[in-house]
Order: sequence, then C-alpha cells, then structure tokens
Amino acid sequence: MLDCRAIVFDLDGTLVDSFAPLAAAVNAVRASLGMPPVSDDVVRGQVGRGVPALLAHHAAPERLPAALETFGVAYAKVLGKTRPLPGVPEVPLELRRRGIRLAIATNKPAVFGRPIVEAVGLGEAIGVVLGPDCGVPPKPSPEMIRRALELIGARAEEALYVGDMPLDVESARAAGVRPVLVATGAVSRVELDAVPGALVLDDLRALLPLIRAI
Repeated sequence: MLDCRAIVFDLDGTLVDSFAPLAAAVNAVRASLGMPPVSDDVVRGQVGRGVPALLAHHAAPERLPAALETFGVAYAKVLGKTRPLPGVPEVPLELRRRGIRLAIATNKPAVFGRPIVEAVGLGEAIGVVLGPDCGVPPKPSPEMIRRALELIGARAEEALYVGDMPLDVESARAAGVRPVLVATGAVSRVELDAVPGALVLDDLRALLPLIRAI
C-alpha cells in the first residue's frame, strides 16, 4: 500500500492525451517558418520539458520568440482536442472523496493546463494547477512540486508525485516526494521499468487500489 495525504500529478501523458493538439500547434509554427509538417509521433518524442524546449526542435533561437507566439495562438484553438486518459476523471475524483489532497505540477503553461483540467471533469477535484508561467522553474527543478504541496497544505514525506517520464522521477526525488509512473505517455513501459526506484503502473486506474489515506 501507498500511505499518503497528498498526490501531485503531471498532466500530459499522465492525466490527458494532448499529443495531437500539440503536434497541430507545432505544425502551425513550422508552417509559419516555411517548413513541412511533422507527425504526431515526432512531437510525442519531444515533449516533457516545456514549450520553449519543444519549439527549440523546430525553430532557430532567433526565431523562438515569434514561434512561441504562433504556438500559443494555434494551441489555444485546438485545446478541445485533448482527451482524458483511462481513469480520468474517475480516479482523481475518488481520491479526493477519500480525503487525498490533489494538485497538478506540469511543464505545460497553466494558462493552457487549467482549461484542460476543467474540460476533462477534474476542476472539482484539483484546484491547484501550476506551470512554468506561475513564477516557478520547469521540471526537473523540484520547486513546482514543492510549491504545489505548500498550496494544498501537505509535506513532501506524506505525498506522491505521479508522472509518465524519467524526468518526473528526477523532479520528485529532488522534492523529497515518492515517485509513481504510469505508462500512458511518451515513454514506453520497458523504458520506465528501467528507471531505478520508481513504481510503474500500466495506467492511472492501477493507482487507486494502492492508495491509503493518512
């Protein structure tokens, strides 16, 4: 069993599948630069470290400010294509019913993350959604997770961080939080199983039977 009082979640690949809309926004950037489109799978392998890092794969440094603006406009138009992953919203809603405090710490800007959380039915369960636009550095810095725990009134030693990438394990450990990974994102189950010390689950639904509120 995993005894905890709080759980902080990653967003993309953990709670939602946003690879298609992200790819659409990336391709809008590429079109603006006179470049051909890339597949969803290409973008899937580039996500995780935030929008500037994602766009650095597609735009030269001097073009990055304009690329960020183009991305923001394009992505806002396709947010509705984001889809909940298995167990969403049911698992977080049940965790909240049990008294577990919940938050999200994601490298997606919160200006996009908050509408997605509402759209997939998690607004009632998760009131704290943090991203790099909230004045905290992106993961793997632990500051976003620490800030999320502070806002929901929980200590690191009584919390879990649930993500979908080795980056999330690095962030959780730096914050002093136990890491859990779900194999529903950009990284395969085989790769996740090779991450030392991380509990790996097939998807979010496998988390619920393991949680015991303290």
